[in-house]
Amino acid sequence: MVIRSQSSAAGVLALLQEPDTVFKQHALKGLIPLVPQFWAEISEHIALIESLYESDDLPKTARHNAALLASKVYYFLGEYDEALSFALGAGSAFQAEARAHGAGEYVETVISNAIDRYVTLRTEEPSGSSTKIDARLQAIIESIFDRCIEEGEYRQAIGIALESHRLDVVNRIYDLTHDVSLLSYTMEAVLDTGFSLSYRDQVLNFLLPLFPPPTSLSKSPHIHALARLLVTLNRPSLVVPLLTSLIPKERLLAYQFAFDLVEGGAREFLQGVKADLPEGKDETQDIYDKLRKILDGQESVKLYLEFLKRNNKVDMLILKNTKEVLEARTSIYHTAVTLQNAFMHAGTTSDVFLRENLEWLGLASNWAKFSTTAALGVIHKGHFEEGMTILGPYLPQAGGESQIQGAAYSEGGALYALGLINAGCGSGQPVENYLRDTMKTAQGEVVQHGAALGLGISAMGGRSSDAYDDLKETLFTDSAVAGEAAGYAMGLVMLGSADQTSAEEMLTYARETQHEKIIRGLAMGLAFIFYGRQEEADSTITSLLTEKDPILRYGGVYTLALAYAGTSNNDAVRQLLHIAVSDTSDDVRRAAVTSLAFLLFKNPGQVPRIVQLLSESYNPHVRCGATLALGIACAGTGLQDAVEILEPMTKDGVDFVRQGAFIALGMILVQQSEASSPSMSSTRALYTKVVSDKHEDPMARFGAAIGQGLIDAGGRNVTISLQSRAGSKNTNAIVGMTMFCQFWYWYPLAHCACLAFEPTAIIGLNEDLKVPKFEFVSNARPSLFAYPPPATPPKRETFAKAATAVLSTTAKVKAREKKKAAADADAMDTDEKPEQKKDGDVEMKGEEGFAGKPTDGSPSTNAPEDVKPKRKSEPSSENVANFSRVTPTQLAYISFPPEGRYQPVRPVSLNTVPHKTSGKGNPNPGLRKAPSGVASERYAGGGGILLMVDERPDTEAEFISFEPPVVEPAPTENGHAQPQALVHRARPSRDFHIALDESSPDVDPPESFEYPFDS
Repeated sequence: MVIRSQSSAAGVLALLQEPDTVFKQHALKGLIPLVPQFWAEISEHIALIESLYESDDLPKTARHNAALLASKVYYFLGEYDEALSFALGAGSAFQAEARAHGAGEYVETVISNAIDRYVTLRTEEPSGSSTKIDARLQAIIESIFDRCIEEGEYRQAIGIALESHRLDVVNRIYDLTHDVSLLSYTMEAVLDTGFSLSYRDQVLNFLLPLFPPPTSLSKSPHIHALARLLVTLNRPSLVVPLLTSLIPKERLLAYQFAFDLVEGGAREFLQGVKADLPEGKDETQDIYDKLRKILDGQESVKLYLEFLKRNNKVDMLILKNTKEVLEARTSIYHTAVTLQNAFMHAGTTSDVFLRENLEWLGLASNWAKFSTTAALGVIHKGHFEEGMTILGPYLPQAGGESQIQGAAYSEGGALYALGLINAGCGSGQPVENYLRDTMKTAQGEVVQHGAALGLGISAMGGRSSDAYDDLKETLFTDSAVAGEAAGYAMGLVMLGSADQTSAEEMLTYARETQHEKIIRGLAMGLAFIFYGRQEEADSTITSLLTEKDPILRYGGVYTLALAYAGTSNNDAVRQLLHIAVSDTSDDVRRAAVTSLAFLLFKNPGQVPRIVQLLSESYNPHVRCGATLALGIACAGTGLQDAVEILEPMTKDGVDFVRQGAFIALGMILVQQSEASSPSMSSTRALYTKVVSDKHEDPMARFGAAIGQGLIDAGGRNVTISLQSRAGSKNTNAIVGMTMFCQFWYWYPLAHCACLAFEPTAIIGLNEDLKVPKFEFVSNARPSLFAYPPPATPPKRETFAKAATAVLSTTAKVKAREKKKAAADADAMDTDEKPEQKKDGDVEMKGEEGFAGKPTDGSPSTNAPEDVKPKRKSEPSSENVANFSRVTPTQLAYISFPPEGRYQPVRPVSLNTVPHKTSGKGNPNPGLRKAPSGVASERYAGGGGILLMVDERPDTEAEFISFEPPVVEPAPTENGHAQPQALVHRARPSRDFHIALDESSPDVDPPESFEYPFDS
């Protein structure tokens, strides 16, 4: 018998009108499965169904069925709140429905709405009490928690618990599992998901006592999370008890903890920890002294400086070629080469390029001279001990400013460079006092400009009221040039303070002044003041974004981005996207798109998807913003999705869009190899082509030169990372990239990009903080993380000679001769003559093609045989020496042999991959297997400084000696000899550094440096 499908629910609905309750119960039960098909028809009787739910005449089961029926009808009507309300009243009927087949979508939607309503109610109650919450709703949520725990879905339960402020559930799960990784997941979730600051601190204070005390025996993997938690809470009183508990038994772990705190901690926080540490008794005094030395921050700076000096792999040929093709008399090209050189040699202290090109150096004039002198600060960044000596010839002398024409620019640039050298070094008051005094006594606005920028960068985050007041006095002179720098610096000094008095003063002056440069400096200064303050900045953001002046709205965009930096806050992203397509000012729209990078840098994989449509906008400023957003957010990742968006933009019809695309590609591909990124070689070739093309727009050539500098930054030993190695926000890097984005208006601010350069090394130390010699294993093909091969000089002559014209008659004669010779050879039946003829042909072609290659371009027969065996025989791993480069992606492949003498006290990285690499050698598949809780860590900096346990302390160890430095820069690749007059008199001729040996105080920087600026 064929079952006929039902065409209407009218018959069943009619039973609801029957007076007998048995018919009504039957109708309610029968209508529930019919709702998906006939919900529109049933909805006309919804009032009757609701009345049956409220009727006391029906038994409880029937009323539950009526509630479920009403809930499903409202679900299909799209009234989800009503659907939830009736589902709560359905009781056992809803539970039965949840188990029924085919009801998944309805049940999931209702439960999802139940969670949302519960979260909303819990969030609105400051006390966190559950008096206002429906007991039925509470029961559903509790059942969800129970089911998650039973099924082992702990992270899902923790997510709901965090949203609903139910920390007791987190405690319950940890008591059940004792899984420290769940605590780390909870901490990262609350830090990276945009919770309010007050609730964030509440959760972190709740988690801190749950973490077990770290031990070196267990190689506590949670030390990363613990360091990040304490840095975020920013309370020295919580750190000191932890450090003292590790002394003296776990002193290596205490040293490691101190180094990790230095990686992400604010200067004020570190000084507080240092001050609160006890003096220690006889046996512990030395340990506490070392801890104070580490917390000062200068020990880390010295180690990274030494690493960059020793491992400098700058390819001077690239720099030389760019200098030759860009006309130095054009200011923009001179600045481009200056910045390229500064970025490529950042932190290496190698000034060999400047020494070899003194004539080029002398062509700098005015602000190009300012930038060129400031570049010394980038090159010597971190060399704080010799900063004043290095810059001595350029700094204003005790008698006041120099009266020589143009000297003010080199003096101002030197003051700016002094700030860059001391950025993040904790070198303290002497430098700040010098810059303050110079700024107060200087009469010229150029020197004041340099002093203000230097003071802002060196005193960043110090919140010094004296420095702020001095900068305010400079601002009130109403000089456009000096006032702009003062505006930036006031924000940098008060970084992250959310000081309302300062903000009001700056905003009031910005509204009164007529100078656009000052308004822009103050607008960006306001953004720095509210860095990381989230909801505390909301009122200021709203005020700035409603201003009529587009420059203040521009500042409002950056205030929003920096206040919520790294949080991926949905509301902030939505607001920026709205501004990007609606604001009347192109500058504001460009800034809004660029600012997305500061919100989303912890989730770089999302950024290409978000900016894809913006990159195709009709507005070139929006397209330009999209390029920088991709570059900053995906910096150092080699993310192919981002590269695929940027590559077509290098052919854009607007010059500044191409410029942005070249710069962004340099950021993304920094420290990538040709094996790991298929776009690497083509991008380098594109840079060379664009820089060399005289018909290309100057702005695009400028961008390509900067891209060349960024892709090889820091001697190819640094990455660009807005995250610290512990996973927290890298404040210096975020500030540096924000300042770098202002190069659109003022080229000297581009130098600040060096603040985002993170050395990528593994530096192992023993308990005496010395660097022993040892090796560890990289379980990946060497080519995957190798340095790029050296550039080859262009062979222009080769192609010119190969293009020799040959007459057709000559070719026919030669062909006849060949044929005749071959016939003679066959007749004589000898092997030698054909070989001789063949050799003769090769020699003849060698004369036409100077490079020894056939003129038709066919490769030599030996070449493929030489190359193929190398590919096949490449090992699957390699040994790497201590104090070597290890890129962020490579960290997951690093292991320490168990039989080795030195073992780290904590894991190198939380991301691990199998020791056997995949056939293609691509590291990404293995890294994607990392737990989602630490997914963003793979984009942080290198392995950093590791304390090593010596398994054989009785055996004498070998150490890496730091004095004298054995670094030998690679200036010889460009074929230039060092001018004899510039060789340091007290140092070997192969050492090209300005840095002076402490044993030779009588040596001065060469006077020849000063000469071109004064001519």
